[in-house]
Amino acid sequence: MILILNIIQILLNVAWWIIIVQAILSWLIAFNVINLYNDTIRSIWNALGVITEPIYRPIRRILPDFGALDLSPLVVIVILMVIDNAVMPAAYRVVQGGQL
Repeated sequence: MILILNIIQILLNVAWWIIIVQAILSWLIAFNVINLYNDTIRSIWNALGVITEPIYRPIRRILPDFGALDLSPLVVIVILMVIDNAVMPAAYRVVQGGQL
């Protein structure tokens, strides 16, 4: 069971980094530092979009429309931090026989 919790911990960290990289890449594209005419950048951007869109879609349905400002990555990062800092330690304690 500890192995499963360790795998979940790693997946949470990977998801956090994917969201951070996508946010930085979106800023670079928005400020025209890099553009999507480059095939490598476009393929990275599309891959990140395919990975994160299923996570963002339910949150975008709940959040009000802020126009061009997309707060769904911020909400996902907060959720990941809550899972990482509150839920995972409690799960480790339960698995190891401790109490909540």
